[in-house]
Amino acid sequence: MKSTIIAVDLAKSVFQIAVSQHPGKVAESHRLPRSKFLRFFAERKPAVVLLEACGTAHYWARQLAGLGHEVLLLPPLAIRPYVSRNKTDRADAKALLEAHRNEEIHPVPVKSVAQQGLASLHRLRSAWVADRTARINLLRGLLREFGFLLPVGAARVVPQAWVLLDEAQCGLPDPLRLALAEACLEIRELEARIKTVEKQLKTLAAEIPVIERLCSIPGIGLLTATALVAFVGNVERFATSRHFASYLGLTPREHSTGLKRRLGKISKCGDVYLRSLLIHGARSVLLAAKRSKQPDCLRAWALQVEQHRGHNKATVALANKMARIAWAVWRHETSFESRPLSALAA
Repeated sequence: MKSTIIAVDLAKSVFQIAVSQHPGKVAESHRLPRSKFLRFFAERKPAVVLLEACGTAHYWARQLAGLGHEVLLLPPLAIRPYVSRNKTDRADAKALLEAHRNEEIHPVPVKSVAQQGLASLHRLRSAWVADRTARINLLRGLLREFGFLLPVGAARVVPQAWVLLDEAQCGLPDPLRLALAEACLEIRELEARIKTVEKQLKTLAAEIPVIERLCSIPGIGLLTATALVAFVGNVERFATSRHFASYLGLTPREHSTGLKRRLGKISKCGDVYLRSLLIHGARSVLLAAKRSKQPDCLRAWALQVEQHRGHNKATVALANKMARIAWAVWRHETSFESRPLSALAA
């Protein structure tokens, strides 16, 4: 059993280390540059190493695990309450030791290189989509200042802008015309980058069997399935489907006391990107359910919730249901099977 616990406050160039042999006491304190960090751990016996789940944490966790240490990543929000008085690197390292003593704080799983690569592709695509949206809004706004209204829809903005810029008598100043043409080319370049990333995600998805099973769930496609695998990792760490939905922030906040139980809006904990993908997928399922003449059990349930609680609440409730189904499909290694209403009545 490893009795030595080493807490590390990560940074770009200087690392603060606190070594504890007994709970609540720091036996050694070190401040090491990046060049001496791994050498320090290579010369020590295997121990439990505590890291804050921040930038570069997964990389250092894999490096330290390769040296024989047991690495635990603790969530930053759970560590902050243990920082007493002023925030310093020494105080942060001590807070890691104190947070480790709390059994209710669950460590964050260490991501593999492949998992981090998949997550990085999603981050790049998300950033490029945001840049594309910003460029389109800028292009639309500048042309509106000269009395030109572009049609609604991102796919229609650039073609209509090209038609306008090709007109010699449109009334736009020549310097602005050239700049707007560059903006259109920039939007096209961003769209090409987004399509390239999506092709890479599709190639990687073919190598991971669970992604195909997740895609069998209504409202979950390539993006959502690969994002779940990238950001969640091992689904078996969630005991039930409700735990998984709670991790994604799709369960209601609770403010209860005594015999009064109050449930409010969803907690919005966890990854914002994952939750937004699930909610967007739920919107598409709900829209398709309205157009379907014979909806299955899942879509009929969503329509019933919408009728009683409204569109937005039904969308979030359906996203919650999709997350629970994803947990079951992932955990039990089976595909989703749609059930018609006639089967439920029988």
